[in-house]
Amino acid sequence: MATSFLHSPTTAEELFERPDDGYRYELVEGSPVRMTPTGAEHGVVTARVAYVLQEYALRHGGVCCGAETGFVLRRSPDVVRAPDAAFVAGARIPKTGIPRSYWPFAPDLAVEVPSPSDRASDVQAKIADYFSAGTRLVWIVEPATRTVRVFRSPQDMEVIREGGELSGGDVLPGFRCAVQRLFVA
Repeated sequence: MATSFLHSPTTAEELFERPDDGYRYELVEGSPVRMTPTGAEHGVVTARVAYVLQEYALRHGGVCCGAETGFVLRRSPDVVRAPDAAFVAGARIPKTGIPRSYWPFAPDLAVEVPSPSDRASDVQAKIADYFSAGTRLVWIVEPATRTVRVFRSPQDMEVIREGGELSGGDVLPGFRCAVQRLFVA
């Protein structure tokens, strides 16, 4: 197992170029943080979220990114987060095209599907990182409670329950999805 890159501070470029050791990492304040594999329910919910975002992107432009896509949220020390799903508006895609490495900016929408083992403080830290980097909307999709916490800012949060409808607001104009569509029956 190659672990020579596990030094602090690590840069986004070093993280991207590291030898594959079979694990997925985020970079928090220059320190690599290994992400553990998720459970089946998490995987299904994440795929459903990505599916509805992809449907939207195909109709309205922009791109939906899956769970292993890195976004550089800050430099010196570097922060690279990989939300469970994300959306980038078409107008923000570089003229040179979609980068082969990490996106050099925050997504317009970041979606996290917390696993049972995720600490609330870690989820809050991700929310803060996204907003401080320019993300305009964060969804926390909670399989355990079958709810979606919609953050328009770190302080502006609304809970949408299973019988409700999720809206994209100004970030995804025209996006609407029944919350129950995101969860396993």
